[in-house]
Amino acid sequence: MTDSQDEAALWWATAVSHIEPGSIELRDRPVQELIGKASLVDVVWLMLRGGMPSPPESALLEAALVAGVDHGPQAPSIAAARMAATCGVGLNNAIATGVNMLGDAHGGAGQQCVEMLTDIRTVHASGLSWDDAARDVMADWQSRSRYLPGFGHRFHPVDPRRDPLLGLVRQAVTDGVVAGDFLDAALAVEAVLQRRRAGARPVPMNIDGATAVIYAELGFSAPLARGLFVLSRSVGILAHAWEESGQGRRNKGPVPRSVLPARLPRPEDP
Repeated sequence: MTDSQDEAALWWATAVSHIEPGSIELRDRPVQELIGKASLVDVVWLMLRGGMPSPPESALLEAALVAGVDHGPQAPSIAAARMAATCGVGLNNAIATGVNMLGDAHGGAGQQCVEMLTDIRTVHASGLSWDDAARDVMADWQSRSRYLPGFGHRFHPVDPRRDPLLGLVRQAVTDGVVAGDFLDAALAVEAVLQRRRAGARPVPMNIDGATAVIYAELGFSAPLARGLFVLSRSVGILAHAWEESGQGRRNKGPVPRSVLPARLPRPEDP
């Protein structure tokens, strides 16, 4: 191999995969040893972490991924993907349209929640109770934003995904699979919010908070919480784009043409 070839090889050196003629290795594991033996969730863990999860870890990660798959066409990412699917683009473009809308406000709360729970865990480790640590960190977050990531839902009074996910985390703590610190931090936030809002509508954990607990308990970094959510939601985006592509519409807009007013209002109109 020439010096320039060596330089090119080092430029693209990676521990994720190794490809040679007749050989494909994922994290040093021949792909033929994974096919039919490892689940997709196992391979996701392998590719991101470099090793294989235990069966309980794999099951917990799978539950989080299943829970985040879809939330209907009122979700901007789903709506955009469905509209894109009517514009003469392929499924890959429609999926990319939806995925590219998963930003800080729509899709990023899981990452932000992991960051917040990590801060609470750190403050708790300094000697404060979970409640006091939660109050301190919540005050800091709310000094920068009116929203606490992972708590409350604009659509559900109680997110139906919360209880089953947290139940699985509690069982994993009992079984010694995870430590439970991030679960304790999240429950402390809920408790503080409940006391603050006595008599008002509660602000329980939502899907972003519950999956953030799982991702953090399993040792995934905060940015990967967003990446894993994107991976999960891509399944729903694909399904919606595929359904829409078979309905025969062209250039679908946000509302039916039949309900559009004859004259769209201007920003200065009352």
